[in-house]
Amino acid sequence: MGNMVGELEIYDVIIIGAGTAGLSAAVYAARASKRVLVLEETSYGGQIIYSPEVENYPGIGHVSGFQFATGLYEQAVGAGAEIRFEKADGIRILKEEKRYKIVFTDVNTYRTKTVIIATGSRSRRMGLDGEERLTGAGISYCATCDGAFFKGRTVAVYGGGNTALEEAVYLSGLCSKVYIIHRRNTFRAEQRMAEQLQQKNNIEYLMNCRVTAINGNEKLESLELSDGRVIESAALFVAIGREPQNDIYKDILTLDAYGYIIAGEDCRTSEEGIFAAGDCRTKQVRQLVTAASDGAVAALAAIVE
Repeated sequence: MGNMVGELEIYDVIIIGAGTAGLSAAVYAARASKRVLVLEETSYGGQIIYSPEVENYPGIGHVSGFQFATGLYEQAVGAGAEIRFEKADGIRILKEEKRYKIVFTDVNTYRTKTVIIATGSRSRRMGLDGEERLTGAGISYCATCDGAFFKGRTVAVYGGGNTALEEAVYLSGLCSKVYIIHRRNTFRAEQRMAEQLQQKNNIEYLMNCRVTAINGNEKLESLELSDGRVIESAALFVAIGREPQNDIYKDILTLDAYGYIIAGEDCRTSEEGIFAAGDCRTKQVRQLVTAASDGAVAALAAIVE
């Protein structure tokens, strides 16, 4: 079982989150012969597992998000990292022995020298009445997860970035009609994605408007828009950005106004021995490759603390 202090196992590095940043950190830390524990609440891979195809990771021409994540998971485990599927509930710094941190989960308590927070972010909610109630009954945040349930029907995608357009292209191959609802008059996505949309004849653009209400009792039936229109839609796939889940760290780390952990390119937070990697930290570019880079940077810093 390794070294023990009291009844708690000691790890050199505990990584919270098994997405691209977290698993990349695990590879680097484990290869440095450190005792590494990765904690993940749900499943490994993070948001990339929902992408049907990844084409912009250097050195890899085409791979599904699930294949990419599985390869990274196997690489981390093969290097010696231990991965447990437990929900991290908080971190406590030992005042009497500041060299160590205590990490609490829903089932265990661990002691570690350093922590890397790599919890990513989740899909931003619309904040509309009935949103939670209809999630899973027409409201979705993942077209590749739920699109097949609406084959041959009319659906809508809400957003104007890469994710929104990717979802619309995917759904256009399944559904009879796809609305794209965007609050601006131009998309924020890459030009390549916009060009793919132009090749689809079952996509209709609803620009300069927002979804203001969702209607339906047991399932989604229609959407109300800010320009007064009401459209019938069996599903609404929400892709209006992402938000971090860092509330449990706000008492020990400095967060910005949007809830991201303040950390620079060195991934160091306001607390010595705690690092933040990937989409959960303040940064200008949030891509698969930058998440992997953060994981490497954070791990190399953590193992010399």
